[in-house]
Amino acid sequence: MDNYFTVGNIVNTQGIKGEVRLMPTVDDVSRFKLLDHVFLEHRGSIKRYDIENVRFHKQFVLLKLKGIDDMTSAEALKGAAVKITEDMAIPCGEDEYYIRDLYDMEVFTLEGERLGIITDVIFTGANDVYAVSAEGRRDILIPAIKQCIINVDVKNKKMTVSLPEGLI
Repeated sequence: MDNYFTVGNIVNTQGIKGEVRLMPTVDDVSRFKLLDHVFLEHRGSIKRYDIENVRFHKQFVLLKLKGIDDMTSAEALKGAAVKITEDMAIPCGEDEYYIRDLYDMEVFTLEGERLGIITDVIFTGANDVYAVSAEGRRDILIPAIKQCIINVDVKNKKMTVSLPEGLI
């Protein structure tokens, strides 16, 4: 399932008419208005769903999927990863990258010290946080802000960071 991008996760239902509440994992949620279908990965399988309606509420995207017409049907989709295919993705601009490109990327300080590899991206709402793992020590959690992330070289799978005092 590597040719899919995860664009969010279904975290709950919304109302009684089958809408699902999606926590997006993309920066620009307006891109959901451009989609006519998505794929849901749930319980080991992946299935296409046509989109009837998209609306927004707080930090959530509310999706009405064709064939999901009541709360019980929507409830069965809780926990599903919402995916799109690569050809449905918006191309990245300059200094932009897909979150999937960050996994297993090596992370170095400005001084060239290897900190480890990115093993997780945590979505906090304010800014993402990159979990960097290395053998023999606990994970380093690096906020994905301009002051910390100096350079991201997707082609060479290398990130350069400037860590605030006391982060390690």
